[in-house]
Amino acid sequence: MPSVMGNGQDLLFKDECYKIVGACMEVHRTLGCGFLEPVYQEALAFELQRQGIPYEREKEYEINYKGLILSKTYKVDFLCYGNIIVELKALGQISKEHMAQVLNYLRASHLKLGLLLTLALPA
Repeated sequence: MPSVMGNGQDLLFKDECYKIVGACMEVHRTLGCGFLEPVYQEALAFELQRQGIPYEREKEYEINYKGLILSKTYKVDFLCYGNIIVELKALGQISKEHMAQVLNYLRASHLKLGLLLTLALPA
């Protein structure tokens, strides 16, 4: 299982994560809870751009099965700083399936860090 820990002393991409989470908190502070996921995604794209956080929206990754590239791909909500997957949920609770989804994104992308965030809970 991928870990957020680097050499055991510090978090991976600590400053970048802080900025991403701050942008998400600004979206939540402004919109509150109750919207569907696409609304939060659009607002977060605006906020990431406003704060100068580099991102790609719906970044697509191929899936390699025993050397065969499958026709189905994974699309992450956001790829920030070229190395942090950000997956948004508009649900009151994050499930094991959602966590597995992000772990699969990490596996497919060969990246080390994914943030799974919900914006649906009251502040």
